[in-house]
Amino acid sequence: MSFSGEVKEELVRLENDARHCQIAELAVILVYAGAIKTDASGRPYIELQSDAPYVASRCGMLFDRLFHTALPAGPNGSSLSLSKNDICVIKKALEAIKYKEGDRLVHPLVIKSLCCKRAFLRGAFLSVGSISNPEKGYHLEFVCSDAAQAEQLVETLLFYEIRAKIVVRKKYHVVYIKESEEIVELLNVIGAHISLMNLENLRILKDMRNAVNRRVNCETANITKTVNAASKQIDDILYIKEHYGFDNLADNLRMMAELRLEYPDASLKELGGYATPAVGKSGVNHRLRKLCELAEKLRGELV
Repeated sequence: MSFSGEVKEELVRLENDARHCQIAELAVILVYAGAIKTDASGRPYIELQSDAPYVASRCGMLFDRLFHTALPAGPNGSSLSLSKNDICVIKKALEAIKYKEGDRLVHPLVIKSLCCKRAFLRGAFLSVGSISNPEKGYHLEFVCSDAAQAEQLVETLLFYEIRAKIVVRKKYHVVYIKESEEIVELLNVIGAHISLMNLENLRILKDMRNAVNRRVNCETANITKTVNAASKQIDDILYIKEHYGFDNLADNLRMMAELRLEYPDASLKELGGYATPAVGKSGVNHRLRKLCELAEKLRGELV
C-alpha cells in the first residue's frame, strides 16, 4: 500500500463524535468529490467521483451516524445509493451542509469553528488529496475542480499556519505543500498521528543519512586536497634536490625537505612532530611554501 493509502486508511478509522464536525466532513466530501444524481428509474443516489474506496467508506459511516441510514456501496466501490423511500435522507443531508444546487464550495457557516475546519481538511484529503512516498520526496496536494475550491483550501490551511500554493494542471487547480514541516503539521491537524510518526521516523533517517554523506564527502575532499598538496610538495623538493642540492638549503628547510620525502603521506601536524625540535603546523606550512617558491624560481631560471 502507498503511503497516501496508509494515511487515508487511518483517517477512515478515525472516530469523530461531534455532530457539527461530522457535518463539516460530509460537506466537503459531497461538494468536492460527490454529486447528487438520479438514475434511469428516477431513484436518487450519491455518486462519489473518486476511484478509492476510502471516500465511500467514510461517507457511508457519516450518513449512518448523522441520519441513521446505511448507504451500500455501488458495484465499483465508489458510489453510494439510496432507495426512493429514503430520498428524505438526501434532503436532510443537503440541509445539514447548507447546500444549494450548483454550489462548488462548502458553506462558511459549516466550517466556522476550528474543530470543523480540521474535519473539513480531513474530508478534503480523503476526497481529493494525496501524498507522495516520503522516502523519495515531500509533496502533498489537493486536486480541486476549480480555483474557488483551491482558494477555500488555502485559506483554511492558513488558520493552522500551513502555507500552500496553487498551480493549474490541465483543467484542475492543484493546492500543494512541499515543506516537510508543514506536511507534518497537516497530518497532525487532520488526526493522522500514526502516519505522522512514520513520516517523522523517515525524516530522521534521511537527515542522518544526508549528514553522514556530507561528512564523508567533506573528509574525502580534504583527503584529496592533502594528497594533492603533498604530491606537489614532493615534486618540488625532488626538483630542488636535482637542480639546486640540499646542501645549499638552510638547515630548517633541508630538514623539512628530508622529512617530507621520508613521510610522503604525513599531515602538516605529523611532519612538525617528526622535526627536531618539534615545529608547529603553521611553521611546517611556512617552510614547505618556501621550498615551493624556490622550486618555482629554479624552474623559471632554467627555462
